[in-house]
Amino acid sequence: MLKAEHLHYTVDDLGAEETIIHDVSFAVGDGEILVVTGPNGGGKSTIAKLLMGIAQPTGGQIFLNGQDITDLSIDGRSKAGIGFAFQQPPRFKGMTVRRLLSLAAGRELPEKVCCDLLSSVGLCAREYLNREADQTLSGGEMKRIEIATVFAKKHQLSIFDEPEAGIDLWSFSMLVRQFEMMQRERDESLLIISHQERILRMADHILVIAEGKVQNFGTRDEILPQILAGQNQPAGCFCVRRGEEGFHHEA
Repeated sequence: MLKAEHLHYTVDDLGAEETIIHDVSFAVGDGEILVVTGPNGGGKSTIAKLLMGIAQPTGGQIFLNGQDITDLSIDGRSKAGIGFAFQQPPRFKGMTVRRLLSLAAGRELPEKVCCDLLSSVGLCAREYLNREADQTLSGGEMKRIEIATVFAKKHQLSIFDEPEAGIDLWSFSMLVRQFEMMQRERDESLLIISHQERILRMADHILVIAEGKVQNFGTRDEILPQILAGQNQPAGCFCVRRGEEGFHHEA
């Protein structure tokens, strides 16, 4: 289980302090899916970075299975069992996709395993296995490859920051099936930042973040109807637009 208790994050903006995250607390149970949603700029990605150690909280604590990991490095958290997929994935000039997958797994992966990982995110393995993970790949291609790197290793908790961004609907459907498999067959906990209704419907719990604060937190059955009905939303922050494949929030 991961627990965040009273997280604060303050930055120095040209000599003036600005608080980005205000007293945020929540938990992700073993084998559960927590979906974090809310308006753009509300602090969702910042919370993900605090959990992974990319940014350090200025207040509060983070626990993984009862161990205080607040001061652990990114590498330390990875070794403790946390995986992370960025909203905008980094690129690696000179590194092949196959090598990147093996590094993520912590061992040399057979070609078939690499191919299966790429296929799971909607990429043709033959076209990508020996390509470099650099600027020659589109944003959507790099996004899918990074998600495959998280799938390459079993984690206690995997964090995905808007995994649907930049991928087509067919690949999105495959991605949802992979999330379901991770929870069902690998018994992993997932924290997914998303605006997609289909992903929200997978959640065990939903955390709504706005203006750096917890606006709402509870079970899917408690929170999702309120979101779809447009209830409990901060005035002027976001509205809900639904479509066949889901909805997104707009500022």
